Amino acid sequence: MTREKVPAAMEVAAAGRIPTEFRYWERRDDPSVQRARRIWRAFFRFDPQPSDALVREFGEAYYHADPVAEAFVDEVYLGELGPAAGRAMLDRALAHGIESVPDAPATLVRLFEEFETPPEWFDPELVAAGAKVFRRWGTSVFSFATTSTLEMYSESSIAKPLSYAGGYAGDKAHKRQLETVRFWIDVSDPGGLDPGARGRQTAMRVRIMHVFIRRKLMQRPEWDYAAWGVPISVGDATLTLMGGSVVPGLALWSVGHQTTITEIEATLHFWRYVGHLLGVQPAWYPRDFRESVQLMFAAFVKRAFTAGADGEELVESYLPAFEPKPDSPWPRRIRDEFNYRVQIGYTGFWLPPGTYARHRMPHRFPWILHPIAQAPILFGAETLRRIIPGLDTIADRVQRHRRERWYRNEVGDRAAEFHPVEEFRR
Repeated sequence: MTREKVPAAMEVAAAGRIPTEFRYWERRDDPSVQRARRIWRAFFRFDPQPSDALVREFGEAYYHADPVAEAFVDEVYLGELGPAAGRAMLDRALAHGIESVPDAPATLVRLFEEFETPPEWFDPELVAAGAKVFRRWGTSVFSFATTSTLEMYSESSIAKPLSYAGGYAGDKAHKRQLETVRFWIDVSDPGGLDPGARGRQTAMRVRIMHVFIRRKLMQRPEWDYAAWGVPISVGDATLTLMGGSVVPGLALWSVGHQTTITEIEATLHFWRYVGHLLGVQPAWYPRDFRESVQLMFAAFVKRAFTAGADGEELVESYLPAFEPKPDSPWPRRIRDEFNYRVQIGYTGFWLPPGTYARHRMPHRFPWILHPIAQAPILFGAETLRRIIPGLDTIADRVQRHRRERWYRNEVGDRAAEFHPVEEFRR
């Protein structure tokens, strides 16, 4: 079969278009979907099914990317100046402001005008509150967010970019997951999104890296533009942001975390701003709990389940990435053995049983009992935090320390790297 050629002007050529693997309207009236809809409506008193207008905007977003960052990459990294000059300009602008870059190209000026100008909906206090809630989830959210991603590896638009880029399967899976965790820590640390802060700088570097990955993937003859849209589209990127807000906000109640609707909406605002910095800026981004649930309803209903072997490899590479290395010193080996089994427990607990059974995965028992056993302890601690003044601040400090220690235990002396040119220009 001949793949459709990707047009040069993606945003214009794709106006009003929806990928063929966006199966929402085919599956919406399925009895199981409507049964889930009725159950949700009975418990939460609102309809999770979104309007067709929202779903259409969501579907069209699979052909939308990041034209502002792409223009900068085209002019500078891939133009006469070259990658070394482009990276130097970017680093200087991030550290000292765009004013510090002599004769800055117009595309870099435009990129930083957007990057440094807060959107009209931006509320710094709400962003800070959302970041604090995300920190409070500690290392639990690392395990949950990755596990929820495993479920979505059934979708080609998500699995194919990761598989073709070659960094999320096999031996590289652990390194890439830790880079993602480093990003989560950096952007959610207190002040992490302030001008010049590490989280803010990382967001821009990830944004530029995505441009290079997108360009490389669109050059591959296997990329199915008609079925999947563009790689790392606004549609899929928005779902990734949801994976740090409404989804864990609800799911982490299962292990004892107590997150209110107001707090979930704060995390929505926090991740919306992170998305703005990453170039993910859809006008239809959910503003509240109801809208976020409706978007996730559409995301689950529209699934096509076509990722095949690529998706299976990604799922099956996750847990082995935590297996202890045979040449590790015994203290580290013991710690890694424990952590490996903790990850099995979380994955077995949160990943739907059918998905777990369809893949070659380690036996869940008895490790699945770990999150079940800790739930009442964590629920009790969360209850005390909510009713005793001062404990919330202490809990924040404790969780910040725990997640940094978790990261350092996993990564050792290596640092997270985001090098778009060196890795993806070849």
